[in-house]
Order: sequence, then C-alpha cells, then structure tokens
Amino acid sequence: MAAEGVNDIAANLPPLARALTMAKRLELTQAVQLAKRASDSKTPFVSELVASAAIKPRDLAHFLSTTFALPLMDLSAFDQNKLISGAIDAKLMNAYKMMPIGKRGNKLYIAVADPTDQEGLDKVKFQAQVPIEPILVEYDKLAALVEKVTQSASDAIGSMIGDDFDFEVQDDTGDMQESGDAASEVDDAPVVKFLHKMLVDAVNARASDLHFEPYEHFYRVRFRIDGELREIAQPPLAIKDKLSSRVKVISRLDIAEKRVPQDGRMKLRVGPDKVIDFRVSTLPTLFGEKIVVRILDSSSAKLGIEALGYEAIEKERLM
Repeated sequence: MAAEGVNDIAANLPPLARALTMAKRLELTQAVQLAKRASDSKTPFVSELVASAAIKPRDLAHFLSTTFALPLMDLSAFDQNKLISGAIDAKLMNAYKMMPIGKRGNKLYIAVADPTDQEGLDKVKFQAQVPIEPILVEYDKLAALVEKVTQSASDAIGSMIGDDFDFEVQDDTGDMQESGDAASEVDDAPVVKFLHKMLVDAVNARASDLHFEPYEHFYRVRFRIDGELREIAQPPLAIKDKLSSRVKVISRLDIAEKRVPQDGRMKLRVGPDKVIDFRVSTLPTLFGEKIVVRILDSSSAKLGIEALGYEAIEKERLM
C-alpha cells in the first residue's frame, strides 16, 4: 500500500484510531475494521476497540494519559455517592460512555475513556449547558458505572409504575401516540409509562393540575387537590430532561427550546368513550424546566346539588 494511500486512510479514522496506529499500538487494517464496525453499529470507537481485545482497558488508559498528558483517575476508588445526577440523561451517557462525576463552580467534570471523542463531549456540553472538563478513566470501569447508574434509575421508575401499565395519549390533533412508540427519539419506556401513570393518577385523584419540578438535588411531582399542592412522587433526577421532552412532543412544543416558556395542549384517552384534555405550560428554571399540566376534565365539574354540602333548609330555598 502506497504511503499516500495509507495516510489518506488514516486521516479518515477516528482520532483515537489514528493515535494508536501512529504509535504502532494498532494495525491499520484492524483500525479500519473497528472504525467501520463502530460506524455501522453507531457505538463509540473505544467500545469496539475494547470489545475486540486489541488492547486492554488499562493499557489504553495509560497510553492516552501519556500521549495527551492527562491525569488518570481510578474509578474504583471514587465515592459513587458524589456522582452528579441530572446533568445529562441516561441515553447520552450510554451512547458515548461518559459520566458526570463532579462539579466545581460552573464547571462539570466528565469521566471519559476516550478524550478524543469530540462529538460526544460537544453533545454533553450542549445538554449540560455548562463548561466541561474530561477526566480520563479506564473504559471497563466507566462502562460498568454507566450501566449501574442508568439501570438503577430505570429500576426506580419501574418500581413506581408496576409492570402492566399501558394506555394511549393523543396530541391536540387527535392523533394517537403509543407509549411504546419507537419512532420518537425521546421515547424511553419507563419514563413514558411514569408520565402516563402520573396523568391517570391525577385524574383519578380529582386533581386540578400536576407540577413536575426540578431542583438541584432532586425531582418531584405534586398534584393540586382541593387547592392544596401535595407531593406525590420523587422520581430520579436523571429523568427530568427525558420527561420534559416527552411532554413537549405530545403537546406539539419545541423540544429544542428550553430558555423561554411554552404553552400547548394534549389529550388522554382513559376509556373507550372518554378523552380528557390537558393544558401544558413549561417554565425555565435554574435547574431545568418546570412543567405544569392543567386538567380540563369537563365531567368532573358536573356536580349535583347534593355534592355541594348544603343543609336541607338551604337546598329547599335554592330549589
């Protein structure tokens, strides 16, 4: 293979693959195969690299630390209770194998196994909306931590909703949206089912509205019942962006716009002949978007005089 041809091929490889081939730590043909496999499966190159056993995670971490003059952190000694929750969602962590592990001032520290993955770092920075700094760690330890954190969040939601919960939501045009709709990029089954369960529970509790409220260290859902806001649930903070996006999709709002308030509507089918309307309002806050869902159930307003609490003599006067 001519030198120019080799250089052209190497130039089109991911940065990590180029660094390894230039350092003679990976054969060019193998780098090309792994890069194609990563592209076809839409996984990070570093994931395919480690899975192929072409290089051990620890050796890779030391190579990157030496090549790019980056300190190497041992995740096994890290206190997982200090993890930063809610900064980026589980889908992004899984896709790029990156994990927020600390924050100082306005800067977010991200554990990465491939500091050359600029696409992943850019997406993390865009979602977090703060400056970020990558911290180099070993891939296998990072992948295990990402799986543990994302699975625990999913299990926590699952325990709130049960296993057999399912029904239909409509947007304001009347089009049906299934809770398992794989076509929507913001669909995540536990989050979708949790949202739907909250809506049904609010209707059954005769609530007038629901409040989805993000805070720095927790996320809560409150129902307004008889004029009083009552806390109903505290789902994992990590779901806040996914839940917000799901509500926006159903309500025909702009999911990319997070800095200005938005208003929309959606419908919920709770039976063969009953559809309930909701008015949706979003409000940007310091820790994410607060969502208020107003229940517009006309049937709940149809009260007989017996339900108004009048004494017998007062009812006679009114009748």
